[in-house]
Amino acid sequence: MKYLNLLFIFLIISCSTEKKVTIVGDATSPRITFGVKKLSETLSDKGYIVAVADKVSKENKNQIIVVSVKNDANKKESFQIATSNKTIYIAGSDASGALYGALELADRIKETGNIPSEITFKDSPEMVLRGTCIGLQKTKYLEGRGVYEYPYTPENFPWFYDKELWIQYLDMMVENRLNSLYLWNGHPFASLVKLEEYPFALEVSDEDFKKNEAIFKFITEEANKRGIWIIQMFYNIIVSKPFAEHYNIETQDRSRPIIPIIADYTQKSIAAFIEKYPNVGLLVALGEAMEREYDLEWFTKTIIPGVKDGLKALGQTEEPPIILRSHDTDAPLVMEEALPLYKNLYTMSKYTGESLTTYEPRGPWAETHRALSSLGSVHISNVHILANLEPFRYGSPDFIQKTVKAMHQVHGANALHLYPQTSYWDWPYAPDKTSPRLLEMNRDWIWYKAWARYAWKDNRDRNDEIYYWGNQLAKMYGTNNEAGKYILEAYEETGEIAPKTLRRFGITEGNRQTLLLGMFESQLVNPYKWRVYPGFYESCGPVGEILLEYAKKEWENEPHVGETPVQIINEIVAHGKKAVNAIEKAKPEVTENVEEFNRLKNDVYCYQAFANCFSEKVEAALLVLRYSYSNDIKDLDQALPHLEKSIDHYKELVNLTKDSYLYANSMQTAQRRIPIGGDDGKNKTWEELLPHYERELANLKRNIALLKASKDGKIVREKGAAFKTVDVTILSNNKKTYKLKKGTKVYGTPESEVLELAPELENLQGIYYVIDNQNKKGSYIKFKNDKPVKLVVGYFNTDQKRFLFPPSLETNAAGNTRGEAEVILANAVKLKGLPRVNIHTYEFQPGENEITFGKGRVLIFGFIDANQPIKSRDVGLIDKDDKEAVDWLFY
Repeated sequence: MKYLNLLFIFLIISCSTEKKVTIVGDATSPRITFGVKKLSETLSDKGYIVAVADKVSKENKNQIIVVSVKNDANKKESFQIATSNKTIYIAGSDASGALYGALELADRIKETGNIPSEITFKDSPEMVLRGTCIGLQKTKYLEGRGVYEYPYTPENFPWFYDKELWIQYLDMMVENRLNSLYLWNGHPFASLVKLEEYPFALEVSDEDFKKNEAIFKFITEEANKRGIWIIQMFYNIIVSKPFAEHYNIETQDRSRPIIPIIADYTQKSIAAFIEKYPNVGLLVALGEAMEREYDLEWFTKTIIPGVKDGLKALGQTEEPPIILRSHDTDAPLVMEEALPLYKNLYTMSKYTGESLTTYEPRGPWAETHRALSSLGSVHISNVHILANLEPFRYGSPDFIQKTVKAMHQVHGANALHLYPQTSYWDWPYAPDKTSPRLLEMNRDWIWYKAWARYAWKDNRDRNDEIYYWGNQLAKMYGTNNEAGKYILEAYEETGEIAPKTLRRFGITEGNRQTLLLGMFESQLVNPYKWRVYPGFYESCGPVGEILLEYAKKEWENEPHVGETPVQIINEIVAHGKKAVNAIEKAKPEVTENVEEFNRLKNDVYCYQAFANCFSEKVEAALLVLRYSYSNDIKDLDQALPHLEKSIDHYKELVNLTKDSYLYANSMQTAQRRIPIGGDDGKNKTWEELLPHYERELANLKRNIALLKASKDGKIVREKGAAFKTVDVTILSNNKKTYKLKKGTKVYGTPESEVLELAPELENLQGIYYVIDNQNKKGSYIKFKNDKPVKLVVGYFNTDQKRFLFPPSLETNAAGNTRGEAEVILANAVKLKGLPRVNIHTYEFQPGENEITFGKGRVLIFGFIDANQPIKSRDVGLIDKDDKEAVDWLFY
């Protein structure tokens, strides 16, 4: 009986202390409904009994929370939370603001375990758009297809149809208050819409098409609940494979002018897409797959009319946003002509290219940002590809906060478009060698959290931020805040290494270079042979000197300016050491997510090994460059130990990565050229690169020995054998040829007389072109060949516009489909009154072939056997006052 009385008393006490809450929200608003749901779940987890209603009844005795839209607020996505008569009012300026207000209150309840008794708080984001992207791309090309050509199918992208994965990703986004998601694909329309006029253009089965309709509808609806705007990206001009086969054309051809049938197909595809998915925005990449001279016409006469046709079919006048990407196009000019035709235009430009290099952007690329942001529309800063950060973990809140400030203050941007930190081409997986594989969104949680935090508000006190991130990391790894701060220190120290290294020593910020695989000495001492991307050094970091400039000034005792190579190698070594010390201090305190912490710790050691290796390579390169002035072999002798030490550090990197990473870079195609070609998915691990670096060291030792053995301190360098020429049948009108040799006037003018040429080029039959025709129309050749051949092409080594620029993988992702991107022979032809000539080759399989070159002077030197081995080198045919490159020491 006594037991029953005690039980009765307990029940009475329990009932009297019961926590009851009624949440009132607009059930017709998907975003408010979602916010109410998340708030309700949090309260239930904390022991509250929750009721949800669309209005408050007079009899209600519960604690009340009202979530609503209050339209008098003047800033999008803003909200206010206030207590009045024990009722908490959450008022958003719009449905997104109300959603964010509900999530803010839920976060506070999670932290304390209770509803706050009093609260007055308001907030709003600084950046209008805060978005991430997912690439419907793959690590390699599909059979019979070109770059970016990936239909939406379960075979290509099984994850695309995984609803649980989408919910997980969209939840991550809304938790970070991200409001836009970009889906990148070359030509998505043939996977998402059917056209009555072009039924054959659909490139997926009917069954897959229905799956695509269903999943796309699901994604857009779930995103809308979370205040996320879906944006579909596409390239121009790309058409579907079945469409191309129907009309016997290429799916993409940069040199192709606008053809009416392609324009009509594209316009109707866009119209059908807008009609079917009216709430989805479009991101337009005019560049890469078409020549810039057609951009304006294509945008104003094909794309915008397509969107308008879709709106007309819907009977809708409200324009969906179109985002114009500035990459490889004159975006200010396009915008000037397009704005009178279509008002809801946004602009986008890469922050500092395809890598993260600085929070002090400047130069011509910064001018592009400022020109676009000054137009008055929303200008988006795109943190793109991150080619220098793959694959190690990156999460420096300090670097990211300063970068966002630069977006605002230097570029004038008011929106963010963020790429995955790694594995863009292999999404949703991280590059770690684990089973099961890690999801990129989980591994790189701090990457998303940091960018989102500062996109919302960048002006946050540094000390407060150290405490905040220390606390976040302490929660992640089950440590105290002090250990969390040590982990933060490791992130921030390693966070400086890759940006500083690339901006001072790199060839390009693009995905043509995978920085963390290292660089060859030949690339450090002769970067221009590898075609330094124009504007890179001037735009991607503070004022400073590259290695060639530094070595010259050292020899001539001239003062240095700005950031120097020696300064940077000293700094990255120091960053690596500090990071390792910090992560080791945190290690004893870790009690949760231990496996992930160990992976993070391994990355910290990887960064240290990379920094040590690279700094030793630079020390060696400086001594080799000094030798180019002194001709003193002692300089080379002193270089050797540094290069040997760099190999030792690289071996550490191999050991740290061989069991922990599947690859360094997720783009595993011939587009990657530095430090070495990624053809056929090769050379993507440190273990694969080590023999190449060891061979480089062996070559230097051999050449030093030969120099010492020679009587005059010089060696006769091996010259290349003459290329084996082959006969082809020219089918185009340009059948006039010339024999390439000294004295030949390649254009028939005195200035075009050949003074010297590489022995490899002797015996070639050049094809004659008229200069005016090249400048006005470009160059074209059609031919028939019975066996594989290479077309030998001479590009003038100049940036003058009257000369055709060589293939650039930074602006033309298809620019190496025939192996043409690399310089085969640098400084290979010297002409009387024209710039020096570099040699590239284009490979063709047997059959009838044709190629069109853009406008500008270029030399077509004829055909050679494609199967003969060719040794790439700098021939050194330079002017008397020019300095000869010394990269031959490493070959």
